[in-house]
Amino acid sequence: MAKAKAAAAKTVKPLTKSEIYTSLAESTGLTRKDIAKVFEELSTLVAKNLSKKGPGQFSLPGIAKMRAVHKEATKPTQKANPFKPGEMMTVKAKPARTDVRIRPIKSLKEML
Repeated sequence: MAKAKAAAAKTVKPLTKSEIYTSLAESTGLTRKDIAKVFEELSTLVAKNLSKKGPGQFSLPGIAKMRAVHKEATKPTQKANPFKPGEMMTVKAKPARTDVRIRPIKSLKEML
């Protein structure tokens, strides 16, 4: 019984990019090329807003809010090895980087 439920859960696959474009084209009456163009412009807009020159935030209305978070560089450090007590290990340095944090908006949470 448990195997049947697990197998049924695994058969549902997420939509592919092409399936998303087709579904949106059918529901809006636009062509797939128009939908592809909208997504291309949306990704350009997101990149512009999350870049260093932009405000660092972007909101997809009713879905999610994205923000760029700058992480400082770290120096290499020595710490105790948890797998070999009494031995020290070196933690590698990490370069400075920018992470993107995405949070769902309240309306998206309520949909689920």
